[in-house]
Amino acid sequence: MAPAKQSEEDMIHCRLDELLEQRGMTLTELSREVGVTLANLSVLKNDRARAIRFSTLAAICRVLECEVGDLLVID
Repeated sequence: MAPAKQSEEDMIHCRLDELLEQRGMTLTELSREVGVTLANLSVLKNDRARAIRFSTLAAICRVLECEVGDLLVID
């Protein structure tokens, strides 16, 4: 049996853990600063998110002082 083809959305990886570590910040701190629940950030961090609002993406990048391409990469 051939392996299942990986969908494009499964190829996107969120580097939130690495960015938080580099900045000495916790997910809880980011949650407070961005105004997004810890549960929703956890879904994003663990690559289980299927969508993200542009406003949320912009807020995360603003707080982490990064670009979208620093946060989301294609594996």
